[in-house]
Amino acid sequence: MVVIMRPNHTAEELDRAIRVMEAGGVNVMISRGSETTILGAEGDARGIDAQKMAALPGVERVMRVSEPYKKVNRKYHPDDTVVELAPGVTVGGRRLLVAAGPCSVESREQITAVAQAVKASGAQVLRGGAFKPRTSPYAFQGMGYEGLDLLEKARMATGLPVVTEIMDADDIGYFVEHVDVIQVGARNMQNFSLLKRLGKVNKPILLKRGLSATIEEWLMSAEYILAGGNENVILCERGIRTFETFTRNTLDLSAVLAVKRQSHLPVMVDPSHACGQAWMVERMSLAAIAAGADGLIIEVHNDPAHALCDGQQSITPEQFDGLMEKVGAVAECVGRTV
Repeated sequence: MVVIMRPNHTAEELDRAIRVMEAGGVNVMISRGSETTILGAEGDARGIDAQKMAALPGVERVMRVSEPYKKVNRKYHPDDTVVELAPGVTVGGRRLLVAAGPCSVESREQITAVAQAVKASGAQVLRGGAFKPRTSPYAFQGMGYEGLDLLEKARMATGLPVVTEIMDADDIGYFVEHVDVIQVGARNMQNFSLLKRLGKVNKPILLKRGLSATIEEWLMSAEYILAGGNENVILCERGIRTFETFTRNTLDLSAVLAVKRQSHLPVMVDPSHACGQAWMVERMSLAAIAAGADGLIIEVHNDPAHALCDGQQSITPEQFDGLMEKVGAVAECVGRTV
């Protein structure tokens, strides 16, 4: 249940509405938007008489909500959420966020060179994997804590905040101390024990869509984090598994529109993992912006042919520079900036 208060409601009317809802057996979430105040019922709202609720002074209307997710639901929170990743770096507002960097950290020289290059081209965030979930146990698994240390050094050299993927819930404390944005990868989207623990930290979480997850399942995973108290969640569409084999995954740009209608959380797109082929990254990036994405996360490597991970989908710093020029042009067409 959602109770929408009148714009001119009094404090007494708001308090009364909250008491009536609590008497019906629910916890009340209060969302104060730019134009209105919304009361959301957290729990079983069947004990609340909707007609009597709507008749209370100061109440404009009452709506039943059928979706199982509450805190991520736009009905409870009509204004877009803007998440701050670092001082002056946000996602969810008019300005698009672009994160770029290699799939995995390979050396200090590599990550620092790429970080400097993408920053010069306009990226606001450095991406790079220290712990890598790989299908094969024999593939490069990342440099681990050494990789995190090298990401920190690249951040010190460039000033770019860092986003990297977490694999183990036991590493949360270390990530909170050393990483700006914690990424939950597609394979961990429904690792509910991890999501619950991330709900207890004060750190932005980039939640990638699972390989075969529906939009509702994706939003429910975000709900786990918000339910724990961490409202700094960014969703990331990275392609889903379909019958198609030409591309690595199928980039579902319709999900950007669907999620932004259903939820107030910012949505980014990862065209690199979605397509799996470097030559597709530019056009899919531009398409994502046109579809309403709040940002991009792109794999950039200074020597893709010799990359230890996902070289076939990584673009070069020169290609990234050309892409950023076009990103600015498309962003302007849809009322955004870079």
